[in-house]
Amino acid sequence: MEKDIGKIKKNDETDIIIRLDDFGGQAGLTIREFVHSERYTGFTKAGVRIKADKFQEFKEMINSIDSKDLSKQETTKQPETDDEEAGIDEEGMM
Repeated sequence: MEKDIGKIKKNDETDIIIRLDDFGGQAGLTIREFVHSERYTGFTKAGVRIKADKFQEFKEMINSIDSKDLSKQETTKQPETDDEEAGIDEEGMM
């Protein structure tokens, strides 16, 4: 049993495919990358499989995400490194 649910374009050569399938005798949801290139066309190893008995838990986690949280930009600035702390002077010498 395979049923494609949908796909999301990742870039010019790669789509993320979401499908229901039966792998190893166990039903589940598979989310994997599919590449279309001159060198290779097909599924990559990148992806995840959610077994049917864990799907409800997965769905609840996904549904708990507020789309507003995805649009927030990180406001904390990373600390700048100081070359003197690393033991390197202005000429790049130790």
